[in-house]
Amino acid sequence: MSTRAGIAAPTGPRRDLTTLTLIVAIALFWGGNWPAVRFSLMEIPPFTLRAIGFSVGAGILLGWAWLRRWPLTVAPEERRWLAVTGLFTILGFNLGTAFGQLHMPTSQAAIVAFTMPCWALLMAMGLLGESVNSRQWLGLGLGQSGLLVLLGPSALQAGFEGLTGAAFVLGAALSWALGTVLIKRRGGWQGHPAVITGWQFALCAVPMVLLAALFESPSGPAAWQPSTWLGLGYHLIFAICLAQMLWFRNVNRLTLGQSTISTLLIPVVGVTTSVVLLDEPLTWRLAVALGLILAAVAIVMTQRERTTTS
Repeated sequence: MSTRAGIAAPTGPRRDLTTLTLIVAIALFWGGNWPAVRFSLMEIPPFTLRAIGFSVGAGILLGWAWLRRWPLTVAPEERRWLAVTGLFTILGFNLGTAFGQLHMPTSQAAIVAFTMPCWALLMAMGLLGESVNSRQWLGLGLGQSGLLVLLGPSALQAGFEGLTGAAFVLGAALSWALGTVLIKRRGGWQGHPAVITGWQFALCAVPMVLLAALFESPSGPAAWQPSTWLGLGYHLIFAICLAQMLWFRNVNRLTLGQSTISTLLIPVVGVTTSVVLLDEPLTWRLAVALGLILAAVAIVMTQRERTTTS
């Protein structure tokens, strides 16, 4: 049985329950992060927001690892992989979605971002040599259909401003997909997820701090509204620290198809919370898309894999 960070991987029903719990937690944390970031962006510009998030994330995760006495050093053969995957999954994705939300409704941004599974599966065919079975294609098709239902005709009616936002978020989705495939390609990471993720945040914080200092002049924290503080707090604790670390862990527990398609739960949470918290329109498309996305996840996650050794 393979181990990671000295902990034996659970098997059977226990593994299934742990996997399901991780998926639900990630969906809630990252889904609720969409309106949280939107509230934050009302007073904090994007480079500054990401500089704060990455710096705090690095400090908390590496500090926690130090308190738990987990090794903070990264194996030499993993350093390049850590840097490259961090730049794609953290820097590229978070920067693209931040700028995207400045140019389009948050609910639509969440939808475009989670076309990621489609790109990841296609990239995996070339970079990992993975074969996508008929069940995965069916789940992927249902999930993407759900996203299209949520988006509706607005994509066809978007003007230049709407396309600008979609381009930013689509770039974010492609970046996240490539980073996820590369995490899977490396496989067998020796470092604890908290340590790996903490150093990725530290690396990504450097360009954000520089760009924020050069191009942005945000108002002081004393002037921020309570909604800004609440949004930033949620973003830092649940999205930056918890969800990112759990995502790294889940990618290494599941097949690429399962881990990417499981993210289709996140836009359901993101769109729903945007409707409730940001007063964005509630339409019949939400109910239809919810059923399609949940069906996609169920089809892929209830498939039993063939017995393998690791």
